[in-house]
Amino acid sequence: MVYETWLFLFLGMMAAILLYNIVQWAFYRERIYGLYTVYLLIWFIYFPLRSADDLPEKTSDFVRITGPMLAYLVYYDFTIAFLNLRQYRPHLLSLFRFIQSGLGLYIGIELIVCFLTDYWQQPVHELIHTVVRISMALLSGYLVAIIYKRRDPITRFFITGSAMLVSGALVAMILTMVLPDFGPAFWRTPLTYLQIGILLELLFFSLGLTYRHRRAAVKKALFEQALAREREQRQYEQNRAGQTLQQLQHEVAEMQMRALQAQLSPHFLFNSLNSLSSLIADNPPKAERFVDELSNVYRYLLQASDHELIPLARELTFIGSYYHLLKTRYGQAIDLEISVDQTYQKSLLPPITLQLLVENAVKHNVVSVKAPLLIKIFTDNEGFLIVRNNLQRKQVNRLLSTKKGLQNINRKYQLLNQPTIDIAERDHSFDVIVPLIPEASPVVFQSTAYSLRQRHQT
Repeated sequence: MVYETWLFLFLGMMAAILLYNIVQWAFYRERIYGLYTVYLLIWFIYFPLRSADDLPEKTSDFVRITGPMLAYLVYYDFTIAFLNLRQYRPHLLSLFRFIQSGLGLYIGIELIVCFLTDYWQQPVHELIHTVVRISMALLSGYLVAIIYKRRDPITRFFITGSAMLVSGALVAMILTMVLPDFGPAFWRTPLTYLQIGILLELLFFSLGLTYRHRRAAVKKALFEQALAREREQRQYEQNRAGQTLQQLQHEVAEMQMRALQAQLSPHFLFNSLNSLSSLIADNPPKAERFVDELSNVYRYLLQASDHELIPLARELTFIGSYYHLLKTRYGQAIDLEISVDQTYQKSLLPPITLQLLVENAVKHNVVSVKAPLLIKIFTDNEGFLIVRNNLQRKQVNRLLSTKKGLQNINRKYQLLNQPTIDIAERDHSFDVIVPLIPEASPVVFQSTAYSLRQRHQT
């Protein structure tokens, strides 16, 4: 069989592999198939051009030299994608990029030499090309030996194919040197052995790609099974968690409620002791009365700490004792009016709510004989409790206010799953509208984030 017949058979086999790969590329849409297609096309175009008799001599020489180099340039990109070198062999990635840069530079130099100069006719030009081919063969053998150590079937398929290509190229190069006169038989043509090496290479590459997809399919199936089991496990855990979630939320909310109530006592005690300290020296009888009222107030605080809600009547009785402490301290500078409809005496609200609001009014407003602070506690027709004070703000304290008292009240209402308080500020008055909870309403805790609803900052 002559070489021309062998070349026809070789190109037919290449065409079959190329068409099969194009179908795979269209089906999987993976970059690796695109690189493989380009690699196949280069060889598929190279050999007919190499054997063409009607090409100019310098063009034929350029194709002979740069065709394999261009194929190797794409081959290294294909290798990086096929073996996933970015993950498994990152130290080889820089070497591959360096080789690709060298190949690109060499192709560019040959383009200039073959078409812009006559240097391509000189013997030294062929010598340089031989040195480059030998260097590429040695480098390829080195890379094959390194990568072959990786005990992975896909890697073994790929490296075996690469070894076939290197072997075919070496045999073709050696025969070119030792057989200056080629016979008509295809086996005496050096290109035949390069082509055989390429066919074996493509065979192993195709087997490797097939195995790669088969293994990926198995992994995907196993992953989906594991995912299904995980979903079942999570559903089971969610069902179990759902059975105890409400109880857990109740316990957490109750702990938060206790913590909010515990924040009040130290603050109130600090203010009361300051007042008592000034009374002891100025008016001992009033100080003694103050201690009695303080005792009543603290008794209420201790009792109220065990309840999430308390009747409004008890809260008003407590605020009467608390107001006595304020009256003892401020005298005519403060006044309290209470006008609550008897219908709402048994309505509920979080304990110490009124104390916080009265204390808030005293804290943020001027309290003096010339400018008395008037606080009114009353109910409206819609069942809301309103705490109103005349507005005469302390400008310094307005900037330093943390709004902790109002936030504390709002937090309690949030935890009890009730509407929060509202605020209305006018030119001469400041209102806090407190929702009253009907006596028969069940306590339902809610542990969520909250925000203070207010139209004006306090």
